[in-house]
Amino acid sequence: MEAVVHCAGLKAVGESVREPLRYFDTNVSGSVNLCQAMAEAGVFDLLFSSSATVYGDCERMPLDENCPLGLPTNPYGHSKLMAEHVMKSVAHSDPRWSIGLLRYFNPIGAHPSGLLGEVPCNTPNNLLPFLLQVANRLRPALHIFGNDYPTPDGTGVRDYLHVMDLADGHLKALDRIHSERGASVWNLGTGQGYSVLEVVRAFERISGKAVPLIYEPRRPGDVAACWSDPAKALRELQWSARLDLDSMLADAWRWQCMNPQGYAPAALVS
Repeated sequence: MEAVVHCAGLKAVGESVREPLRYFDTNVSGSVNLCQAMAEAGVFDLLFSSSATVYGDCERMPLDENCPLGLPTNPYGHSKLMAEHVMKSVAHSDPRWSIGLLRYFNPIGAHPSGLLGEVPCNTPNNLLPFLLQVANRLRPALHIFGNDYPTPDGTGVRDYLHVMDLADGHLKALDRIHSERGASVWNLGTGQGYSVLEVVRAFERISGKAVPLIYEPRRPGDVAACWSDPAKALRELQWSARLDLDSMLADAWRWQCMNPQGYAPAALVS
């Protein structure tokens, strides 16, 4: 084994507000345990799935890797930032380590074949899985949390990234950390923000499905707007997102249509 890609953890903002200790235990203590196990095994190349939530409610847009940290708006973001601090300290303490911290923005989509996609446990916490289930009549309406944000249409703005572009970013980052030591940080995003309503309208156009909406109060821990400056990843990893929002939504809808109940139990067994 030459490297570890650390994607394990809990990732629901609202849930983290309700269960902060669970998030710190899993995301921070789990990362400490992983680093200890890697050192014992003599493996020192690590990619960590971090998050744009480490930037908190930053007024400066787009967000680059030098934006101020330390003020995440929810325990999930704090847990990711604490894990980053752990890994930076580990890399500083021992020159054998090479650690890449990948700050994801909002991955969505599915494999274009329609064979691989996201299956949420229980009620989806993220926009697109919930939207897909509503369009497929598995849920009656899409709940939008907040329509009074200081954004053009009042709904939250996010930088949505195709999961295939995200996977490619990991491959490029693995190549990079094999050739240098220390800790490095890269944003993985498109650099373009879309509001919740913009995503819904684009999905309706692509799928031909009308999506009933219910507006709810703002969700604790959410920020109004967040999108990336991905220039560092382009400069150092030769990576940039290639797939647009329509591709993300079309691939996700294909997955949902082909797998309305997720993965069949027989497929999991085989």
